[in-house]
Amino acid sequence: MLQHQLTFRKVFSLSIFTIILLFHSGFAIAQQTKGTVKGHVVTAANEAAENVSITIKGTKYGTVTNEDGDFIIRVPQGKYTLLISRVGSKSHEQPIDITAGQTLNLPAITVSAADNSLKEVSVNGSKVNKFKTKRSQDVAKMPLSNLENAQVYTTITNQLLQEQQIFSVDDALRNAPGIQKMWEATGRGGDGGSYYNSRGFIVQSQLRNGIAGNVTSTIDAANLDRIEVIKGPSATLFGSTLTSYGGLINRVTKKPYDSFGGELSFGEGNYDFHRVALDINTPLDAQKKVLFRLNTAFNNDGSFQTTGFNRSWAVAPSLIYNATDRLTISFDAELFYSKNIGKSIFFFPYNQTVAALGHDRADELNLDYKQSYAGNDLTQTSRSANFFGQVKYKISDAWTSSTNISATHSYSNGFGPYFYLLPGDLISRNDQSTRNSTDDMIEIQQNFNGDFKIGKFRNRFVGGLDFFRDNSNQFFFGSTLDTVSAKGNGNYANFNKAAMDALYATGKYDFTYPAIYKRNTYSAYVSDVFNITDQLIASAALRVDRFDNQGNYDPTTKTTTGAYKQTAFSPKFGLVYQPVKDHVSLFANYQNSFKNAPGIREDNKPVTPEQANQLEGGVKIDLFDGKLSSTVSYYDIKVKDIVRQSTLNPVLSVQDGTQVSKGVEAEVIANPLAGLNVIAGVSYNSSKLVNTTDATVIGLRPSTAASPYTANFWVSYRLQHGIVRGLGFGFGGNYASDNKIINSRSLGVFTLPAYTVLNASTFYDTSNYRIGFKMDNLTNQKYWIGYTTVNPQKLRNYALTFAYKF
Repeated sequence: MLQHQLTFRKVFSLSIFTIILLFHSGFAIAQQTKGTVKGHVVTAANEAAENVSITIKGTKYGTVTNEDGDFIIRVPQGKYTLLISRVGSKSHEQPIDITAGQTLNLPAITVSAADNSLKEVSVNGSKVNKFKTKRSQDVAKMPLSNLENAQVYTTITNQLLQEQQIFSVDDALRNAPGIQKMWEATGRGGDGGSYYNSRGFIVQSQLRNGIAGNVTSTIDAANLDRIEVIKGPSATLFGSTLTSYGGLINRVTKKPYDSFGGELSFGEGNYDFHRVALDINTPLDAQKKVLFRLNTAFNNDGSFQTTGFNRSWAVAPSLIYNATDRLTISFDAELFYSKNIGKSIFFFPYNQTVAALGHDRADELNLDYKQSYAGNDLTQTSRSANFFGQVKYKISDAWTSSTNISATHSYSNGFGPYFYLLPGDLISRNDQSTRNSTDDMIEIQQNFNGDFKIGKFRNRFVGGLDFFRDNSNQFFFGSTLDTVSAKGNGNYANFNKAAMDALYATGKYDFTYPAIYKRNTYSAYVSDVFNITDQLIASAALRVDRFDNQGNYDPTTKTTTGAYKQTAFSPKFGLVYQPVKDHVSLFANYQNSFKNAPGIREDNKPVTPEQANQLEGGVKIDLFDGKLSSTVSYYDIKVKDIVRQSTLNPVLSVQDGTQVSKGVEAEVIANPLAGLNVIAGVSYNSSKLVNTTDATVIGLRPSTAASPYTANFWVSYRLQHGIVRGLGFGFGGNYASDNKIINSRSLGVFTLPAYTVLNASTFYDTSNYRIGFKMDNLTNQKYWIGYTTVNPQKLRNYALTFAYKF
């Protein structure tokens, strides 16, 4: 097996080099004499200026600013004139002097709001607070700065991912305040990757660039520009199917640009970690109207336990065709393949009390932390194939049309080993398999965006129609192999493929469960951000959602049952006041989400959609020329009409439950000194069940609400001068308080103990290459996460990385 892995890596690496040679022929020598120019373009209101043309006069080199107003161009050594222009605006020229192997950071450039002309501003350096993003296109489905948005969100930038040498969405999200990982990705068809908790509710990363982009396995970060963690109920603009009451996680991908460039990177580490990744970009025509970018990666990660691995491939091409100044057509794809053995997950048998188990904390269990209790061939194959298309048309200076299509396909086949914790330090060893399970999602979304005035009042508007279809054809089955002692040196490797195949061959299934259904959702929504004054902004939005569950199909009886339809309305309101314009923002919001549910109540009326309503208020600041950015907020979420089974008649339902979740979140992103960057976040959540007739849990924290206290921080410093300019160091970590994964008056309390996990990295970054070393879990902390389960986490691990830029 090891020889096979080594051979594959050699072949994969050789293929990557071949691709580079094909694209890079004739450029190799020139790269040795190239330098880099970086800059940042903003409006007169100090907002990022997107799609501004940046060219090197008299050469073929050029680009456009991204959504953050940033640009970067690599050019051979020499003296040039930088041309900054935009359609209908006055051009600005600036002389530059490029030195090979060095990066020139330009002062910021501002586009005047009065006449759209461009002028230079006296600012020391370019964008120094590199972990901050000032605006987003997706959070409000319109270009809106953070200070203008009444909703709270966190952005995890690509610069932070590079500095921490992060390769997955899982690891990236440790930088988001209030986000706690609950479960690793299952890889099962239709699932949405790993499970996290936000504001007391479970959430997954199921959106990409604002629409459906489901990936069932651990999500590779190779093609990500940033990750947006949007807080609180958000169904008004994003629907309820792929979001939760705690919010949503949106992956924003890298886009093609109009010059040749890229990066080839390698990584090696302990626990059999190996990685090869390529990011390559090139225009496909002389006019640079057709732009292409490819991100691809191979990742192999072993286990800190006796057995286990996750081997994955990611391929993500992206194509943009700038047909005219008004029309842009883009096409993207994401192809993920994974073969793995599921991580160790220990469940509690139904209705087993904590007292009967004999232990009430994970660190008191007599489990061998490094023992997987299984063989090395209970593998599962997972595939996700996602395709995206967009047609964006500028109708006028005030109106834009955007047509978006997403088609996602997921597949899984293989074993899913898991364990039950039993009294007497015993564990039962079980499997839940999927057999050629698939899930297909299609989303078609049409948006019209406007930026116009009614009288003297500015309006930023989006109106949209959305169709979403989920077609599931999944089949789960499983059985129990045996019960063994968790202590000692048993023959745990006999829990393997041969044993389970033999068991299933006898027809011994503890359960079979088909998940075959089709569900359609038809939606319409409008949202308007209304400037009452330059400093007072009100927003209002409304969604109407028609859910059509076409029922569940039983292949045994060949019948379809449980079909139902529901209509839900989801409003949203916000108010922002900036006492110091563009620097201090006081905000408040009312946000809503809902969950469709089937059934008939005890009063013979149909069940209505469950509703979650949030009230939130706080302050956002952006001070000292952007060097200090912070958000502090208090939220109060109430979920009403929670559905549970009737105790009088099991075929009926009761809607009497309410969950209250309230708390405080704070985030700081700072650049106090040149080269020094800091991010930090803290959160507190109080969650409990109220207004329910279930006396065993009323007034208690739900077992799925995660830790009430969490914190995260990262501090890094990069040398700014001298021969070691670009050398940097980073240190940070995460804290989570006790997590009660069983919390019931009848069953007792079982706790996952609090943990502090520390991480560090060092790197040397130049315009041509980057070398890095990182170590996660510095103190070799034993800790557990869990979604009502006990999941041991990775011990101290490290990786050495190298990237060549071209």
